[in-house]
This record gives sequence, C-alpha cells and structure tokens, in this order.
Amino acid sequence: MSFVKEFKEFAVKGNMVDMAVGIIIGGAFGTIVSSLVDDIFMPVIGLLLGGVDFTNLFIVLSNPDGVAVPSLAVAQAAGVATLNIGLFINAVVKFAIVAFALFMLVKGINMLRREQKEEEKPAEPAAPPREEVLLSEIRDILKAKN
Repeated sequence: MSFVKEFKEFAVKGNMVDMAVGIIIGGAFGTIVSSLVDDIFMPVIGLLLGGVDFTNLFIVLSNPDGVAVPSLAVAQAAGVATLNIGLFINAVVKFAIVAFALFMLVKGINMLRREQKEEEKPAEPAAPPREEVLLSEIRDILKAKN
C-alpha cells in the first residue's frame, strides 16, 4: 500500500474526523470559558471580595530600576519580574469549569451507554412451538423403548 493511499485511508476514517471536530469545538469552548471567567465570574468575585481586580493581583519579585508598577501591564512593559497570582487564579477557575463540563459530558455519555446496553440485552429465547415439544417427547419415548 502506498504511503499516500495509507495516509488518505487514515485521514478519512470516522474516528479521525470526529477527533478533528472535537479539537475545533474544544478550542471554541476554551475561548468561551476564558471569556466567562475573565469577563463575568472574576469581576463578580472581585466585587464580592471588596473590589479586588484579579488581573492586577501580582507580587513584584525584582524591580532593579525602581519603576512604579501600578498594574501588571506596566510591570510587564518595564520588564519587572512578577508573580502573577491573579492570572493563576483565573487559570484555576477556567480549569475547574472545563473539568466540570467534561465530567458532565462523560457522565451523560456513560448514562446513554448503560441505557443502550440494557436495550441490547437479548430477550429470553422463545419457547419452542407445542408441536416441537410433543415431537421431542415422542422421540424420547421411542428411544427409551429400544
């Protein structure tokens, strides 16, 4: 089998296409989760905690030039070494949301699989027709006489 033909067969398989669609949707889902966390959750949480802006929650590790750093953007532009605690908290919240969504997805798929297995269970074999039972009995009686 030629390399091109083998690659074509691999690329067109259903699993490969499903995986590609999943990756694309996952990327879009990641963007939505980022926006949800950055634009909705964290401002509300910051407001509840007394007006904390998590994107600007950082610790200056090294500032050799003594530059004033009122925000993370200014610190990064000045090349000041910072420990970005707020960005880490945002990342943890994003991870928790994605993990929960995936958990719910897997839970739903497992529930559907269980239902499908229950439906696929073979029914008890039907009893043989009455004539067949009678013929079997007659056969057994004849065998016993010989």
